[in-house]
Amino acid sequence: MTKLAVLISGNGSNLQAIIDAIRVRALPAEIAVVISNRRDAFGLERAAKAGIPTRYFPLKQYTGEGRSREAYDADLAALVKEYSPNWVVLAGWMHILSDAFLRHYPYRVVNLHPALPGKFPGAHAIDEAFAAYQRGEIKGTGCMVHLVPDEAVDAGPVIGTADVPIYPRDTLEQLSQRMHQAEHSLLVQSLNRLMVGDEDVDDDLGDDLDE
Repeated sequence: MTKLAVLISGNGSNLQAIIDAIRVRALPAEIAVVISNRRDAFGLERAAKAGIPTRYFPLKQYTGEGRSREAYDADLAALVKEYSPNWVVLAGWMHILSDAFLRHYPYRVVNLHPALPGKFPGAHAIDEAFAAYQRGEIKGTGCMVHLVPDEAVDAGPVIGTADVPIYPRDTLEQLSQRMHQAEHSLLVQSLNRLMVGDEDVDDDLGDDLDE
């Protein structure tokens, strides 16, 4: 059984999508641990309700002591290693991981981002897409799941994408809700591709590793 470590910072709706998919056997995996950098993240309650081990691992203690992000990421990697996951899933994790973490999980960190490849990197992708639509610069947006090989923001080998339409009468809230619905399905589909195996995924990863 494939083991996942899921890192979160907030509500955990994408975590819930993984939990639900595992429960109905739509995803051949188990979540070994859910780690949050925020004590009040609702995703921790979702995990606890599902009987999944949780850990709270804040950055603030490190910054307060004058310790570096690299030190935090190295200790985070050590914490994750205790659970021996096959994949580390960033499901709303609001930190950019440094090489101090990533080198321990080469091509094994999976990120979900609410924009299409090369579009709107960073924490405000939905807001930026909505504003770009209102300016007439785009006709729609989307989301992607990709691997995280290095510290580049929202970049790396793409596992899956989903288009998300924007309608003239949309509010930002309506677009956000539609985006989250697309994210939930895409994340489960993409994790399935990684776990079950897919020739296209294998070819893509091979190309990236050869470069």
